[in-house]
Amino acid sequence: MWRYLAILGVLVLAAPAFSQEAPQSRAVEAFLDRAVPDAAAPGLAYALLDNGDLRLGERGELVAGSGRPVTDDTPFPLGSISKSFTALAIMQQVEAGRVDLDHGVGAYLDVFDGQPGGAITIRQLLSHTSGYSTLQGNSAHTDRTGGADELAERVRQLAMIAPASEPGSQWQYSNANYLVLGRLIETVSGLAFGDYVQTRILEPLGMDDSFVADGETHEAMAIGHTPWFGGRRPVADRRTARAMAPAGGVAASAADVARYLAMMMNGQDDLISADHKAMMMRPANAASPHYGLGWFLDAEADSAYHPGLTPGVETIAVLSRSAPRGGVVLVNANSGMGFGVTGDILAGVSALALGEVPQGGGNHLGAKSLYVMLLVLPVLFVAGIATAWMRRDGLRAKTGAFGLFSLVFPLIATLAMAWVLVDLVPKLFGAPLAVFNLYQPDMTILLVASSVCGVGFAVFRLAVAFTGRE
Repeated sequence: MWRYLAILGVLVLAAPAFSQEAPQSRAVEAFLDRAVPDAAAPGLAYALLDNGDLRLGERGELVAGSGRPVTDDTPFPLGSISKSFTALAIMQQVEAGRVDLDHGVGAYLDVFDGQPGGAITIRQLLSHTSGYSTLQGNSAHTDRTGGADELAERVRQLAMIAPASEPGSQWQYSNANYLVLGRLIETVSGLAFGDYVQTRILEPLGMDDSFVADGETHEAMAIGHTPWFGGRRPVADRRTARAMAPAGGVAASAADVARYLAMMMNGQDDLISADHKAMMMRPANAASPHYGLGWFLDAEADSAYHPGLTPGVETIAVLSRSAPRGGVVLVNANSGMGFGVTGDILAGVSALALGEVPQGGGNHLGAKSLYVMLLVLPVLFVAGIATAWMRRDGLRAKTGAFGLFSLVFPLIATLAMAWVLVDLVPKLFGAPLAVFNLYQPDMTILLVASSVCGVGFAVFRLAVAFTGRE
């Protein structure tokens, strides 16, 4: 019965969906006319909810140059918006009496029994206060075998490692939390995670153009585009990752996400109770003032939201906690380093969905400077190699402690630089270099090229200095 009530509630909210265009829609279209050319995004779709009105819009292509248009029923990978679906599934199990938010995960998953993370509570997992770090959650973003046990195996590996900090002591965003929650849903419900979300959330809401990552390629889905030296390149591997499904594996159209948001805002008991919906959009605990249960919180705007990021796609869903309005925007492009920034589109449409005025995106000078520097560095080091050869007699003439230091120091400095570029910089983004490469392949090439050329310059200089002496 509750499924039909949920669908009825969404249909009532969406009834005037295709009435005369509202000022809100005109404002979004005018904003996109300015923002999309700057972002160079191949395609996007959005949906706006305002007091029962549903407004849909789309532009661009599924794949750049394909001629296949994005439509209002084109599914996009939602990325981390999927975490709110996982949180909703957990709350359903709480209401069914199978899960207690303040019990340790070891009470539900045997692999955590007696392990360092066994005492982490379900509430701490939902609110990113478990102690798992961003880096621990980003160890891998692709399936290893493609088998049905991908999620179980990933969670087994997580259970073997200790959280980076004391559970409950601090907030740190981590995919690891939601992978564990996804496995918990499988264990207590007896259904595979994808089957659970499909039958208990997507189908009851009439989200017919949505699905959960299953390790397969879906031709109807928008194709992501990653930055490529001032342009965009379509993502080559288009398979969905089964293991990452609870943290980022739901795919949905803008219209379907609007149905989901309408349910979260309707103040009714349907998929879960109205009280539990409100709980999800309140601070979860003292260590998590800006995150509830599966939702980021903005106290100033009195809103809840969640961004999403997958290779080649960026998304955001936002809803007001005090008024029946919200929206979603889905873009099939990742931001470049200061160039082609799609984040400005996400921020602007989100603001308009809440009835606010978009703020200027800024010039992103810092990111642009870093990118240009990395473009220039390999060239400078290659020029340095040529210069070392032309001045080889001077290098070979260096003697004494000071001379030896002047020869060795560039090697020490470039080795340190290489460590910063290929290890520290990606980790500042919360991921190892291999995962960083999925989102920023051109930047990854520049990081590696600068490191190799720098160390190569220093080694060549030393070799020239010590191989031609009499």
